[in-house]
Amino acid sequence: MQLWYGNCMIDISQIPQSLSITASIVALGVGVILHEVSHGWVANKLGDPTAKYAGRLSLNPIKHVDMWGTIVIPLLLIVSHAGFVFGWAKPVPVNYYNLKYGKWGPVIVALSGPVTNFIILLVSGLLYRISPENTAMPYLFLIIGLVSGILMMFNLMPIPPLDGSKVLFLFFDKRPDLIARFEQYGMFILLGIIILAPGFLTQFVFLPAFSLTAYIMGVPFTDLVHIL
Repeated sequence: MQLWYGNCMIDISQIPQSLSITASIVALGVGVILHEVSHGWVANKLGDPTAKYAGRLSLNPIKHVDMWGTIVIPLLLIVSHAGFVFGWAKPVPVNYYNLKYGKWGPVIVALSGPVTNFIILLVSGLLYRISPENTAMPYLFLIIGLVSGILMMFNLMPIPPLDGSKVLFLFFDKRPDLIARFEQYGMFILLGIIILAPGFLTQFVFLPAFSLTAYIMGVPFTDLVHIL
């Protein structure tokens, strides 16, 4: 399969598996680490230095590695050619009681993660377009942008512990009992969707992420689908 960008052509079939795996690992590392650091950075700006004191505002990957979410699960998905890359970093600690702006503080902190992934996607789109021909750089930036797009859409789902749940909770600020119950069972709901309803993820995560990435990169959607 051949993928065009500007006047340059990327022959996907000629990309070695080692490069594909490396690009996916780099993309996931960039996406999840900057996502988590942004939570801590914004929380610090809003009055909660918990992440700062825990040393989690660092870009050092070791400080953010979660054995399962950052290493085991992504590698299994990549090696098994699952068709998508998924993972997570160790969550940044935030004390919501220290934040400014009342109920809006947690929302601002939560949305900083997806916004960061969107910025990564925009920057990757620019670098993809200006990368030199006949190098691995266009492919690398394409994968970084695509993975960040997927992370953004996934984290916007309004299911705890994902970032989108903090937006949903704005509508239940008078019912802390419902919020507590939803947080208690949110992970089970999320796992149920991932395992039992993959079509939901396709419709509300992957299709929007691929469409947005294709638009920003200037790549046909049908060509982008064959990347992963």
